[in-house]
Amino acid sequence: MPVELELLLALVLTVQIELGVLVLLRERKANVLGLSVIINVLTNMSLNLWLSLYDASFLDVLVAEVVIILIETLAYRCVVSSLRQAFIYSVLCNAISFLTGVLLELLGTMLFPQVLFNVI
Repeated sequence: MPVELELLLALVLTVQIELGVLVLLRERKANVLGLSVIINVLTNMSLNLWLSLYDASFLDVLVAEVVIILIETLAYRCVVSSLRQAFIYSVLCNAISFLTGVLLELLGTMLFPQVLFNVI
């Protein structure tokens, strides 16, 4: 699969997952949901482009995820009532989308062992 298509697929899945998490957390404000899409376009595309260009270790990815959580916490803080709420949104959204990506990667390699399956 071309790198561009992998990046787009990762972005679409991440946005869907993280919007789903916010909705499950009973967030309905359009500005919060819209911000989630915008910050995911920026952070997800940046992370996955970096991963496609460099041979990053799992630890590198985890460090990058922590940085992204901090960036997204600051962004959410602009539209929610407290830093605590912003941090909870960022941690839960990123943890669930990250773990979903790991799970899809494992399932992909189990079902299609001859193909390197990178989704999120």
